[in-house]
Amino acid sequence: MGLLFAWWIASNRGWLPEQILPSPTYVYSTALEMIASGEIFYHAGVSLLRVVIGFLFGALAGLTLGMAMGLSRRMDDYIRPLFLAFAQIPTLGWIPLLMLIFGIGETLKIIVIAKGALVPMTLNTAAGIRAVPANLVEVGHALRFSRWQTLRLIVLPGAAPSIFTGIRYGLTHSWTALVGVELLASSEGLGYLLVWGRQMFWLDVVIVAMIAVGIIGFLMDKGLDAFETYIQRWKHEEGR
Repeated sequence: MGLLFAWWIASNRGWLPEQILPSPTYVYSTALEMIASGEIFYHAGVSLLRVVIGFLFGALAGLTLGMAMGLSRRMDDYIRPLFLAFAQIPTLGWIPLLMLIFGIGETLKIIVIAKGALVPMTLNTAAGIRAVPANLVEVGHALRFSRWQTLRLIVLPGAAPSIFTGIRYGLTHSWTALVGVELLASSEGLGYLLVWGRQMFWLDVVIVAMIAVGIIGFLMDKGLDAFETYIQRWKHEEGR
């Protein structure tokens, strides 16, 4: 609220030109126009579709790789050093190289988004599996569980909190990577709206797009939080 009040004061007293800092009422009017025309929903839908596809690819790859690293010490020794070196390069730092290989089409965007999800999913999955108490695994052996039963009934439920942390961080990184790649190479999406509004000096459009990015990111995080709470409650009820 303090930021909104300061914004209103600054625009009302003309401390900055309206082309640089449009008033809250003008931004609100622009938002209503973009909602009524469906423009903001179209660009948000394009961005959401991209992030869902890219996140699913990255999350599944990260889950698979993290399970391999968590279940096999030898795999972890082989993969971890190279993977950590790969992870140190920021997601957006890969864009110039990927542009040369894949161009600026949808493939580029999906790969960049997937990379954003891959790193946290892999590391959190591996950490969660390694943190499962050894005595629980021994109980599975005593009950003559197969490797699949041990994995499904003991290891994955025990690693679930860490895996969900990876999912949340992965989705956050994917959303950030999406906006970044759309800023650089896109003709649709919320990131494109940010660039287009800046180029045309329509700062009201830029602010509306920024607000949309923040709201969608917040809602995705809250949705995952609610889903995790439901899954954890279901798991506890199942164990009674």
